Amino acid sequence: MRIITGTARGRKLRTLEGNDVRPTTDKVKEAMFSAVQFQIPGATVLDLFGGSGQLGLEALSRGAEKAVFVDKSKASINVITENIGSTEFTDRSRVVFMDSVDFLKTDCGMFDLAFLDPPYSRGILEQVLPLLESHMNEGGRIICEHEQRLELPEKIGSLVLKKKYKYGKIEISQFICEKTDATK
Repeated sequence: MRIITGTARGRKLRTLEGNDVRPTTDKVKEAMFSAVQFQIPGATVLDLFGGSGQLGLEALSRGAEKAVFVDKSKASINVITENIGSTEFTDRSRVVFMDSVDFLKTDCGMFDLAFLDPPYSRGILEQVLPLLESHMNEGGRIICEHEQRLELPEKIGSLVLKKKYKYGKIEISQFICEKTDATK
């Protein structure tokens, strides 16, 4: 696993071992970032299910201003912290050891871009998307990686499903935050 492009291009990232770990492949990661490439420079990014931190770190490498990494696993937090250090993004990173739902209920941060790659088949996306809505800036993008059979709603408050991409058994759904005067 590595950073694909940007200032940390080619840097290898550490990942956790085991059957519960499912790192995003380079092909899927490249597709995710191609879909939001113009939103990355200067963005505030949320990597909600941090794992190894590879999605937030890729965004920082491509010019995001700062990234927040959230994970409820202490082992993941240790790997994220190590990867942040090896990519030299410590000053632009915040690491939060907390459950994603608790984070969204208690944190007041706002984001331009959010990456969600939760464990599959547990109903987590359906639970966090409505909570994430109030943390997204107008025009913000949410990129969700999930199993192909998952049907996400086309609208969740001000979040509108804009595109879906399929890669084998994986699907990427992109939401855009379209706040109106009534939803601000």
